[in-house]
Amino acid sequence: MIAFNYETEFELANHEKLESWITACVEKQEFRLGELNYIFCDDAYLLKLNVEFLEHDTLTDIISFDYTMGKLISGDIFISVERVKENAAELNISFEEELKRVMIHGVLHYMGLKDKTDEEKLKMRSMEDACLSDFI
Repeated sequence: MIAFNYETEFELANHEKLESWITACVEKQEFRLGELNYIFCDDAYLLKLNVEFLEHDTLTDIISFDYTMGKLISGDIFISVERVKENAAELNISFEEELKRVMIHGVLHYMGLKDKTDEEKLKMRSMEDACLSDFI
């Protein structure tokens, strides 16, 4: 089950389509979907979480709390809509594309993908691209 929650004025227009896409990406990697919560917020909200839980005093686009057990994907994914908008503008891509990339990025972490080293970042980007190409 996927739940979409809002701590800001932003709201997704296509819940069902996104839910189907995320579920398909999870199943394609031979995982199962448990409870996945997306919480859309602003920079201030996410910064507070980053300081409180991760002791990082920096802005970020996403923070995820992983509750995955084995192959059952579960967790809370907090996304700063402000940060995604700024990143999309800097990358010269649409807000929607960057938002989907960030949304699936958190899920891929739950499947064990990392992004600390250059090699890990390449693999993460490749998996993000593969999932994005499946969005219809």
